Amino acid sequence: MSPQNLKKNLTNWDLVSVNPNDKNWDWKVLFCFWGVNIQSIIGFSLITSLYIIYNLNTFVVFFGTILGSLLVYLFSNLIGKPSQKHGLPFVVLLRSSLGVIGAKYFGLIRFLVGVFLFGIQTYFLSKAFGYLIRIAIFSVDPTILDQQIFLVFFLGMNLIDWVAIVTSIIFQGFLFSAGMNMNKKIIIFSAITVYLGILLFSLSVLLNDVKLTSQAFLNLLDTENFIDKNNFGPLITVTSTMFAYFSIVILSFGDYSRYVKNESQLKKGNLSLILNLIIFSLSSLFIVSGMDAFLKEDPENLNRILTNPTDILGKLDNLFLIVLALIFIIVASASTNLIVNFIPSQYTLINFLPFSLSVKSAGFIITIIGFIVGIFWLTFLSQVGALSFIDTFGAFFGPLFGIMIIDFYYIQKGKLNNKDIYSLENSGIYYYSGGWHIKAVYSVILGFIFSASTIWNTNLMFLQSFSWIIGALIAAITYYLLARE
Repeated sequence: MSPQNLKKNLTNWDLVSVNPNDKNWDWKVLFCFWGVNIQSIIGFSLITSLYIIYNLNTFVVFFGTILGSLLVYLFSNLIGKPSQKHGLPFVVLLRSSLGVIGAKYFGLIRFLVGVFLFGIQTYFLSKAFGYLIRIAIFSVDPTILDQQIFLVFFLGMNLIDWVAIVTSIIFQGFLFSAGMNMNKKIIIFSAITVYLGILLFSLSVLLNDVKLTSQAFLNLLDTENFIDKNNFGPLITVTSTMFAYFSIVILSFGDYSRYVKNESQLKKGNLSLILNLIIFSLSSLFIVSGMDAFLKEDPENLNRILTNPTDILGKLDNLFLIVLALIFIIVASASTNLIVNFIPSQYTLINFLPFSLSVKSAGFIITIIGFIVGIFWLTFLSQVGALSFIDTFGAFFGPLFGIMIIDFYYIQKGKLNNKDIYSLENSGIYYYSGGWHIKAVYSVILGFIFSASTIWNTNLMFLQSFSWIIGALIAAITYYLLARE
């Protein structure tokens, strides 16, 4: 292609339609995909906290979780179908709604959120690596850890912490940049491995004291007062909380659905999210309730329920089990980081510089930025409220989803011009006004204002769990009214 034609074309081999031979994902792969999304320390802590800490009826939480997952199922089908049909990642489809230039800059928001969260997740992942390093050193000679070299801290981390975070970033950057075929293998391996780990952990809890741990779990399964009007509020809260947990995945779900064989496999695979949540929820609940009952045999542990896996590990007196659990945490955390943060960041960054970047080069940039975020997280970024700004950028996700759905299903009627979606020619149907679709931009900004208000307006913070849906509805309705003929 000549340099002149390059200037008029946004084609990149990583952004073009998937080769039909590579559309080999079925419902079983999507089962693993959704499994990986829930198999994280945050997911574990969130679910167990809803069941135990907030003193809600167990079945209210259970059905709220199911309702939340049904919403995720519905929205994932809506956003996943266009990518499955045309084999394109989310950010390329965004060009049809926002214009070929507008999609570059609005898509970059997904990159900024993804790469920042990738760095934070890498920091916490490095803690598991750090524990393993300390255990290894301690098993050789406990006095080594008292040496002066391990007592010097820089940016809140000592030598072991630095080795751990460098290991974490290299491990992820090298593994994740190998392409989607490798990523698919990582997803399948991680989901199966972590479920085996959860099974092993559940058995170890059970065998501590079968009667005690079983009874503690059964005590939570209380149907009394389940049908009560006072449970309606908590039910909605749980539903919105579970939806909010998965909302970051929904917008860029097309990055994965483009590899699914057909729409039937897509819907069946997305439905497996519910099965994943049931398995993971009940297993997590059993582990936490069983460990809590067992630990409270010791008077020192009477005042606190542990819902964080790393806190629970700290109470165990079994080195083999601790090491094994840390390995499972590393696998789960890394694969979640891959799906939620790394791959969406890759595609949106490539879309911003399609002439210059590939999967590997974009992965390298993400790795470097993620490393910088990770090393400054503890001492600076977490102290200045950086997550509030990330939440604000994330308030764009619902509105972007809203205009994409309305555009594909109601404005474009499911049609897509494969030539013009890569074209910078003035005559291209997705060039709109200088590469921007003003009606869509206006709709996104209006939806963003409503969505972000739940974050920054103290009187509206009770709606924060609904911010994604609020933004999506406002943007969708506005765009439909403006863009319909």
